[in-house]
Amino acid sequence: MQCPYCHSDNTNVLESRITAEGGAMRRRRECVKCGKRFTTYERAEGVDIKVVKKSGKIEDFDREKLRRGIMKATWKRPVTMEQIEEMVDEVERILRRKTTTEVRSWEIGNLVINRLKKIDPLAYLLFASVYREFESLNDFSDELAKLKEGVV
Repeated sequence: MQCPYCHSDNTNVLESRITAEGGAMRRRRECVKCGKRFTTYERAEGVDIKVVKKSGKIEDFDREKLRRGIMKATWKRPVTMEQIEEMVDEVERILRRKTTTEVRSWEIGNLVINRLKKIDPLAYLLFASVYREFESLNDFSDELAKLKEGVV
C-alpha cells in the first residue's frame, strides 16, 4: 500500500478489524518513511453493479463518485467522514442484495436522500437540489416546507 503523503511503498499495518457491517476490512497503517498514519479499507470484488442513468446510458457503479456527491452535499456540515463511509457502505450493500445487477440512478439517489435526511436536513436539501434538479427558489421553498411538515 502506498503512503498518501510521501508515496512510499513501505508501510506497516498497525491494526486490522472488520467493519461493523462486515463488508470490509479496515486497516490502520503507518508509513515507515514519513511516520504518518492513515486508514485503508479492503473490500471483496463482487458482482458488478450497472447504473442506468436518466438518459438511458449504462455505467459501472462507482463508490468514489457516490462518496464525492455525498461529500459535496455535506461540505462544512457536521457530518463525519465515518458517517459518509457508512452511508456509502450501506447503499452499496443494499444494491448488491438486489436480484438484478442493474439499478436505476434514481434508486441510488433515493437511498442517499433518505439517509441524509436523518443525519443532516440541510445536507439533505443540498443533495436533493442537485438530485431532483431544482430550477428555482420555489423548488427549494417547496422542499423545505415538505421537510418542515415531515412529508418528505
